[in-house]
Amino acid sequence: MQLHALSDLHVGFSINRAALADIRARPDDWLILGGDLGETGDHLRAVFAALVPRFRQLIWVPGNHELWTSREHGQLLAGPAKYDHLVDLCRSHGVLTPEDPWPVWTGAGGPHRVVPMFLLWDRSMRPDTVAEADAVKWAAEDGVLSADEFRIEPDPYPSVPAWSAARLASTAARLDAACAADDLPTILINHWPLREDLIYLPRLPRYTPWCGTRATADWHRRYRAAVVVTGHLHTRRTDWIDGVRFEEVSLGYPRHWRQEVGVDLHLRTIMPEQTDNHAQLRHIGRRG
Repeated sequence: MQLHALSDLHVGFSINRAALADIRARPDDWLILGGDLGETGDHLRAVFAALVPRFRQLIWVPGNHELWTSREHGQLLAGPAKYDHLVDLCRSHGVLTPEDPWPVWTGAGGPHRVVPMFLLWDRSMRPDTVAEADAVKWAAEDGVLSADEFRIEPDPYPSVPAWSAARLASTAARLDAACAADDLPTILINHWPLREDLIYLPRLPRYTPWCGTRATADWHRRYRAAVVVTGHLHTRRTDWIDGVRFEEVSLGYPRHWRQEVGVDLHLRTIMPEQTDNHAQLRHIGRRG
């Protein structure tokens, strides 16, 4: 019984959607889906139709693409309403979400508390010399502007950073309570990286304002993490900080992954640790 992870499937691309058929069945294993499966409920349904029958349990966290405003069954959904709609969709397929009780992984390498989170971004990942109000302008000076600025509508929150602050507060309170209740190590899962020093974007260095929040920089220590699983960057890699393993598990757009080796090889084994497999996937990631 193993725990695997993969994010950023982006099944709006036909190549990526078709590739789901190549993921082999692992009926005793769990699979973490780290966000950006697509932009619509239909995209999530396509992923679940392909993968729910092949794994014992799926766990989903949202990415920025899932939060983009979209028309769902004739109704335009945005912001928290869109997120709530996707949570309901996940539950209808038996997929765990950040809103559900956090399960305990008792398979290989366990026990660990598995903590799917939804924390967003707040533009704090920017140079100290750049004010928050100037972060978008600073990025635009280098030709960078995230579609999140106009595709994510945070209402009733006044801004995405305000929505992020609310998610941070509620998640931290829940983690504080869980860690006080027992001494289990955790597996923290979030679409966005938890630390700025893990962002590896040599071609888009000023994309950082949309890459998470500095508020989570110490969460791996604060909440007894054994592993931190993230996506978003489309740069598959393994890093170690303070003895904690950080796994970036993106597949990415078609140009970001090695189609000739198949999508199945891109699944990252989170528990138990697979050192040789990690090295192979890092090599694939550098080529992606």
